[in-house]
Amino acid sequence: MDSPALENDKLFDLKLKANRARELVIESLLEAGSGHSAGSLGMADIFTAFYFHILRHDPKNPDWPDRDRLILSNGHICPLRYAMMAMSGYFPEDELKTLRKIGSRLQGHPHRITLPGLETTSGPLGEGLSQAIGIALAAKLDNKSYQTYVLTSDGEHQEGNTWEAVQFAGKIRLNNMTEVIDRNNIQIDGFTENIMPLEPLKEKYLSFGWEVFEANGNDIAAFVETIRKVRMVYDKPSCIIAHTIPGKGVTFMENDYNWHGKAPDKDEAEKALNEIRNFREKILSDRE
Repeated sequence: MDSPALENDKLFDLKLKANRARELVIESLLEAGSGHSAGSLGMADIFTAFYFHILRHDPKNPDWPDRDRLILSNGHICPLRYAMMAMSGYFPEDELKTLRKIGSRLQGHPHRITLPGLETTSGPLGEGLSQAIGIALAAKLDNKSYQTYVLTSDGEHQEGNTWEAVQFAGKIRLNNMTEVIDRNNIQIDGFTENIMPLEPLKEKYLSFGWEVFEANGNDIAAFVETIRKVRMVYDKPSCIIAHTIPGKGVTFMENDYNWHGKAPDKDEAEKALNEIRNFREKILSDRE
């Protein structure tokens, strides 16, 4: 099922929503005193495109059988997913202040049973693609039309079970599942290509029988257009290598792997929020 065309008014709204999501991420990480900043900020544009344009979902009916499934394999960027869910109406935005606190539904990694609207419990890297394959295969067996999307990190491609899943999806030509790889080039200890090189990543997926696209993951319009191209693939699984800037929107965090698993302190959060809010003013002024 194709996503509706992305008109200028809708793109403007999505840019504002991505900016708001980054603001909520910083506020919740500051409140928690821990968490993952870089990936959460870097994927804000893609999550916005999914929650507010691409996905068939209903926050008032999170278990709707025909909803599209969005699987988050790299669960450490859940501060962003929680922000998106709150903005969509799955729960009040005020609950974001409980991130990582004792008794909170918003755990440090998503817990499916605790929070309606989550498809899986994630945390151990490398498992999400296999889970998504199972969900997509179930859709075929049940003659369901929903699409399954799975978000993975580039770093978890250093996990062997990821490649077992890639091989299996290619073998069964799983054409109702799309993987989005956050290719931000960082992990907790440094840059991926220094720790365990992943390239040539595109060619590896091609060799397993996948269709592969590349996109600027921080350009909402470009990502939506890539999803449109994915919808035209009918005979194999699709992968989007989404090139993102870790820490996007906060210049002192951008492309710095030290922010992979670090939350801002009060002064850093204030500086980050000022920058994010100033960018919102730029979005508004560009619109005029």
